[in-house]
Amino acid sequence: MIIDLRSDTVTKPTPAMHAAMMQAEVGDDVFGEDPSVKKLEEKCASLLGMDAAVFCPSGTMTNQIGIKILTNPYEEVICYKGAHIYKYEGAAWPEIV
Repeated sequence: MIIDLRSDTVTKPTPAMHAAMMQAEVGDDVFGEDPSVKKLEEKCASLLGMDAAVFCPSGTMTNQIGIKILTNPYEEVICYKGAHIYKYEGAAWPEIV
């Protein structure tokens, strides 16, 4: 089996992964109701010695969080023209030119 970690959209789940997903107890993570997400966040926080953690299911989400916490509205973000945030995430921040 090959695991391709280039993107969250290219790795194909195995039959066992599909079965686990179908049997998983789920809830709305925004309201703190997803037991799997809560358990993952608690485990990661514990492993890193932090009080809390947040689950980010994609690189795009983590990039946007990084931009938000490191900048103020209308500040510039300078990056390489081939950077993922410039080429693929431009719609997420309207100040991009």
